[in-house]
Amino acid sequence: MMRYLRYLLIAVLGLFLLTVALANRTVVPVQFLPGDMAALFGLHWSVEMPLFLVIFGAVVCGIALGFTWEWLREHKHRKTASVRGRELARLERELAVMKDSTGMPASDDVLALIEKPRKAG
Repeated sequence: MMRYLRYLLIAVLGLFLLTVALANRTVVPVQFLPGDMAALFGLHWSVEMPLFLVIFGAVVCGIALGFTWEWLREHKHRKTASVRGRELARLERELAVMKDSTGMPASDDVLALIEKPRKAG
């Protein structure tokens, strides 16, 4: 059921994007700098492309910028998780060595006294 719902959502999104593309086929000039600033620096770079490519390109650039920003922002959380994962692996190895050397899990002195077999008589 969820698979068909996903396919339906993808089809509606594709139809919407196709409609936007067909409605915005007009060729527009895309300039690197505003006119006055381009004259100041002598950079009159410009390209003509359909408006829907400008719109979709801006959306893709915005999504890429957002994902990159979020990835950089979460770096400290990934680093902490990595450090704690290594520490956990080290402690698990240490526990396994302690279990192998004594034949039973390591315990403190009080538990050792309680668990010690009592002699009759």
